[in-house]
Amino acid sequence: MNISPQPAARPRARGTERSLARRAELIAIGRRLFADTSYDALSMDDIARQAHVAKGLIYYYFQSKRGYYLAIIQDSVTDLVTLAASGHELPPVDRVQRTVDSYLRYAEHNQAAYRTIVSGGVGFDTEVHAIRDGVREAIVATIAEGAYGRADVTPLARMGLLAWVCGVEGATLEWIDRPELPRRTMCELLVKGLGGALRAIEDLDPAYPAPEAARQGA
Repeated sequence: MNISPQPAARPRARGTERSLARRAELIAIGRRLFADTSYDALSMDDIARQAHVAKGLIYYYFQSKRGYYLAIIQDSVTDLVTLAASGHELPPVDRVQRTVDSYLRYAEHNQAAYRTIVSGGVGFDTEVHAIRDGVREAIVATIAEGAYGRADVTPLARMGLLAWVCGVEGATLEWIDRPELPRRTMCELLVKGLGGALRAIEDLDPAYPAPEAARQGA
């Protein structure tokens, strides 16, 4: 008896693709809803109504409101982290400028999510902290590669760069609350602050000399 093989995997694959597409669509909707609205300000009923979907669909893909919000935050910072890790063809100063400008753009256009990430969520939220730490490490790695040609640096150099990143977080929070400076000016200010951090690292560890642009105050 000749039995033709059945393409059983294809319907499942198509179903998986549809599920991923639907999940991505819900995350895109959530990114718009939560861009400037805090977690507590929107109920699941509000979200379902504004997204024009059944509330059960959100529960099906994300299990809970918190699961949905975490997925939105993770997705929204992915582009930023990817951008920070790219651009190796650019001169180091241009790469830093682009990374800082993109960081400020993200904070400016996703204010509620940015505040959640930097503050660590409600209480001690380990998952939000992990997202925040991932962004920090991506930026530290970008700066280290541009300044020293490698991401793996000594604890002193890493701490100097991390201290700058943490300062950027605090300054950015203040900036989105009181946007008295244009984004371009804010970017230049933060980049010049990085030059100071790089010079301080060199003073404490001459094995990590600051790039010429940092020596000139750029």
